[in-house]
Amino acid sequence: MIYPNKLVEVNNNLSIYIPVDNQVQLIYANMLSERKTTPFPFWVKIWPAAKAMVAFLQKEPQWITNKKVLEIGAGIGFPSFAIANHTISIIISDYSTDAVELIQENINYLKINNATAMCLDWNNFPPNIIADTIILSDVNYDPSQFEALNQLIQYLLNKGSTLIIATPQRIIASPFVKMLQPSIKKMYTEEVQHENQLLSISICILYQ
Repeated sequence: MIYPNKLVEVNNNLSIYIPVDNQVQLIYANMLSERKTTPFPFWVKIWPAAKAMVAFLQKEPQWITNKKVLEIGAGIGFPSFAIANHTISIIISDYSTDAVELIQENINYLKINNATAMCLDWNNFPPNIIADTIILSDVNYDPSQFEALNQLIQYLLNKGSTLIIATPQRIIASPFVKMLQPSIKKMYTEEVQHENQLLSISICILYQ
């Protein structure tokens, strides 16, 4: 783990380890000076969409209660940790090995017996993973990935999974939501506080 972390209360009665923000900035600046193309580790913080996902599932736990759940692009994995005790099993996945290492650290700290940390890339998704419900928070931030992500979502829908997607209501995300429109069965809006701002997050429920 290249980023130092600290224990933070992220929800009522839930504390997890998250990277220390100022340390992330310093370490990333050093990495950037050595290699200009080093991508920023967006996974190191809890984004508003993850907060909205937690709020939604706490109000409507039927989507994950007694289900096999998978979180894709989990980053820190806040939603998964908030709902794990409602699920039969939960896979908390990200493409970043550093993120997965921290996910495993939090699984160990919280002593969650039904959770698995896994390194997954949605561009090369393994066919043997089956989940009743799949959650994704703010994964549609890079337009170059929209088509690959849409293909994965359609594949997962065809396998019978229900998908819950939390997305900020920003212009860059709109084309992706339009791609999914035929499969969206329900749509909600969650208001969340983030860095002294009240933000609106769309929650899309997709199933066949």
